[in-house]
Amino acid sequence: MGNCQAVDAAALVIQHPSGKIERMYWSITASQVMKMNPGHYVSLIIPIPGEENKDDSGNKTVRFTRVKLLRPSDTLVLGRAYRLVTSHEVMKVLKAKRQAKKKEQSETIIEKENEDEEETTSEEVMAHERKIKQRSGSFSRSKSWRPSLQSISEAAIAS
Repeated sequence: MGNCQAVDAAALVIQHPSGKIERMYWSITASQVMKMNPGHYVSLIIPIPGEENKDDSGNKTVRFTRVKLLRPSDTLVLGRAYRLVTSHEVMKVLKAKRQAKKKEQSETIIEKENEDEEETTSEEVMAHERKIKQRSGSFSRSKSWRPSLQSISEAAIAS
């Protein structure tokens, strides 16, 4: 009886976009794989630790969070899983990242403008309140209220 798991650990796995799985039992550079598969890049599949599922046929499937594109000079290591990614997919991801970065920058600018506007508004409100206090204070000092009693003329009552 052989140990299948030991053989799998001594192989590197390349997953094609079509779903085809290719196993290699020797190290190979990413540029060699890209030459064999024109229009594709090689990416390392980065698994989530401890999250292995079994599909309907009982095979283990590993969920992954992201893929890391390899440089052509990088060597594919035995025991690791790699995925071929089309150049179209790579360009789509790069474009999405650029748009997200631009959106983030514009949101940062808008937030900063809103903060500046809030600071200006609060400064204006405080200045307005100071002016009102100054006016009401000077008004009360210069013209204080005094009762005004008109003399009652005795002539008007006598008649």
